[in-house]
Parts: sequence; structure tokens; C-alpha cells
Amino acid sequence: MEAPVEVRKLSTQEDAEVVREAIETEHKLTFMDAVRLYPKAIGWSMYFSLGVIMLSFDPQLLGNLYAMPAFQKDFGYKFEDGYLISAAWQTGLSMGNPIGQVVGALFAAYPMEWYGRKRTFNVCVILVAGLIFIQFFARSLKVLLVGELIGGLVLGAFVVIAPAYASEVTPLTMRSVATSYVNLCFVTGQLLGNGVTAATKDLDNHWAYSIPFALQWFWVLIILPGMFFAPESPWWLARQGRFDDAERSLRRLSNRKVNVKAVLAQIIETDKLETEMEAGSTYLDCFRRINWRRTEVAIGVYATQVLCGIYLINYGTYFFNLAGLNTQQAYNMGIGFMAVGWVSTCLSWWLMAKFGRRPLYNTGLALLTIIMFLVGILDVVPTHGALWAQSALLLVWNFTFDWSVGPVAYAIFCEVSATRVRSKTIAVATAVQAMVGIVMTVAIPYLINPDEANLRGKLGFFFGGLSLPCLVWCYFRVPEMKGRTYEELDIMFERNVPTREFGKYKI
Repeated sequence: MEAPVEVRKLSTQEDAEVVREAIETEHKLTFMDAVRLYPKAIGWSMYFSLGVIMLSFDPQLLGNLYAMPAFQKDFGYKFEDGYLISAAWQTGLSMGNPIGQVVGALFAAYPMEWYGRKRTFNVCVILVAGLIFIQFFARSLKVLLVGELIGGLVLGAFVVIAPAYASEVTPLTMRSVATSYVNLCFVTGQLLGNGVTAATKDLDNHWAYSIPFALQWFWVLIILPGMFFAPESPWWLARQGRFDDAERSLRRLSNRKVNVKAVLAQIIETDKLETEMEAGSTYLDCFRRINWRRTEVAIGVYATQVLCGIYLINYGTYFFNLAGLNTQQAYNMGIGFMAVGWVSTCLSWWLMAKFGRRPLYNTGLALLTIIMFLVGILDVVPTHGALWAQSALLLVWNFTFDWSVGPVAYAIFCEVSATRVRSKTIAVATAVQAMVGIVMTVAIPYLINPDEANLRGKLGFFFGGLSLPCLVWCYFRVPEMKGRTYEELDIMFERNVPTREFGKYKI
């Protein structure tokens, strides 16, 4: 049952009626209505998410290269019957992406506010096109490290731009799909990274890894034609006082049946409400009392992705290889991993619309915790059957992650953040998640490598243990925000509505 809508006093009764119309229309809009009325908004939000494919392709590619014979021979050292990249260099190379997300995400919020989402996105794409040359021509670990670090700085901006833009151009009923589509792009990049390296792994020269690096230019070529035609976010334009431009942008994002003046009035009123609440637009404002609870939820749901074990998936192929699968089996399992995740992410869109955010996130995290402990238990069973059971369980883990904690986190941190600090809240959450990722990037090679701790599947105990406190925190702190407009969420957080009452609260 829809909650009654409160319309705050505006300058005129006519303005109030316009906003009321926009809010009531949003609540009544079905998914298929949104597809018919906002096809261009859906298309452009998908376009801005293409950068995330590049962001996820890079670390997945690197994790797979550690299991590639040609890469091991050219960049590693002699170990037993083959070659191995040392844990220290694996850590250093893999650090580029998470460090880039910390710095790139925090920095991206500034040009996004100064120059808009569109210009920031365009500049980042052009910079990535140039930086790929360093990776492509790298013939030493030092040069490759430079390429990963500098490239990561720019790639880190995409994970802030994509969800912020998607949450601002799509209507309420499409919001969960548009924002969680970012997760599908992550999985797509990982799937392509696994597929490309599986196709080139048998080459016995530098093209085995140079071709995968070069394929990053493909996404640049896909993005370039749309650069000049993409509409700017109407929310950003309205905050700049460019109301005519915001109205034109809304017209470009919807069809003629949409009352864009009413939608614009709602945007202006929500911004006015947050201004009256003294919700500013700086990084410091993310941590002020008016916004702190919202920032905490955004950080928590995103950091939980890392703490429950997603970074182990980046080492999936290498993990299977060390666990005893041959190179071909390990790469095939890696591709199957990402294919299952891709299907599961699409399933999450229906599940979110049916059950909401909170039940999906908490249920999924509970299952992920159980699966990780089972993986750890099976590792102490020294049989070949246990090895395949471990692999199957990790496949189930990835399927569960991609209908729950993976995509739902994006919907939650876009919805929970106040509109005036959305880009900065997402940036802070991304930076914290990436800092946790840096810890994992340092730890996992030493925990998994055969010349170090050689834990293999016992990592399940490690990630299962980390998941338990996350599960407790999520139960008490993550609210249900399904079906709420941004103005309604502002009012509910201002009134400090208890977490477990969000779903049934009437304004």
C-alpha cells in the first residue's frame, strides 16, 4: 500500500498542485509505463555505465594473467616446474585499481559538481584511451605497475559517475534497475576479462596478454560517438539554477506524454527542502548530523561487498588453478563464474521490485556467510571430490552475491544519499570500500600463494568470519527504501524514523 504523500508549502497553491501531480504520478507509474515513457533515460543511463565495464575488466584481467603461462614466463621467476609471479608483485600490480578508486572517486566528485556528469565522464574516457598505451607496451613489472596505478586513478571515477547519473535521470519505479545495472556492468567486465584471457592463454608470446590489454580500446570506441549527444543530469542543472536547461534535458530523457514542468518542480522542491534542512553540498556535509546516518548506510553496504569475499572472485581462475584444476579447467570455471553472475544480476531486478532492498540484502548476506564457511570446511577434506564441491559452492556463492549484496548495494547507496551530496556520498562510500579492498589486495596473494600461507579454500573461514559482524550491522542499520521519492526519504531521515519501520512508515 502506497504511503500518503505530503507536499510542503510552496510559493503558490498552483506550484503545490504541480508538485503533488509529479509525486503521485511517480508512485502510480508501473515498470512497463516507465519503459514506455522514459526509454531515452534508460538508454543514456546504460551508456554512462559503460565506463564501469572498463573499470571491472582491468582487475579481472590482471587476476587471470597470474595463471597465464606466457605472462608468468615474461614477468615471473622460476618456481618448481614452471614460473610464478611473486606475492609482492601481485600485491603491487593489483593495488592500482583500489588505490585508483580511492583517489579517483574522491576527486571525481569535484568536477561532477563544477562541470556536470557529462563533461566529467567524457574527459575520463579520453584519458583512459591514452593510458591504455602504457599497459599495452609494458614489458616489465615496473612499467606495468605505473600503467595500473595511473589508469586506476581515472577508472575509479566511473563508479561514482554511473550510479549518480542513473539515479538522477530515471523515474522512481526504474531506479533500482538503473542503479543496479552498474553491477551488471561490473559482472560483464569480469566475464569479458575471463573470456578474453581464456582465448589467448595458449599463445606463447607477449600477445597472450597484449591482446587483452588492447581490447580495452574497444569500449572507448563504443563510447566516443555518444559523447556530444548525451543529456546532462537535470538534477545537476537545477542545482546550478539552469532551469531552462534542466527542462530541455528532461524533455530529451522522456517522451512527449511526460509533464516535464511537474517533474522539474519536484526536483526544485526537493533541493529547496534539503537547503532548508541545512544539508549542504561539501564532503564535510556528508558527515554532519543531518546526513551522517545516510552516509553510514552507504559506506556499510558497499564495504560489505569486499568483506564478504568479492575480492576472492578477482582471483577466481588463479584460485582454481592452485586448488588443483588444470589451466583449461580453471579458465572454464572462471568463465562459468561470471556467466552465472550475469544471469543472477538480471534476476535481482525482479527480486528488488518484488521484495525490496532490505530483505534481499540481508537474506543474501546470510547465505553468503554460510557458503563461505562450507568452502572452508571442505578444504580440510583431502579428496578430489571436495575440490569440485568447493568450486561448485563458490559458483553458488557468486550466483547469490549477484542477486543480493552485489546489485542491491548500488540501489541502496544511491537512494539513501541526499540529492545535494549524492556524488560525494557515493564517492566516500567508494573510497572506503576501495580502502578495504586495498587491505584485501595486500592480504590475498600472501594468503593464497603456494610459496606463502597456501590457505586455498580455508579462506572461506576468513571471509565467513568477516561476514558475521556485517550481517548484524545490516539487520539493525539498513532501512527499506522501496517506492519512496527522494523528498519522502529526506523527510523520513529528518524525522529519524527507526530502521525497521521505514517500509511501513506513513508520512
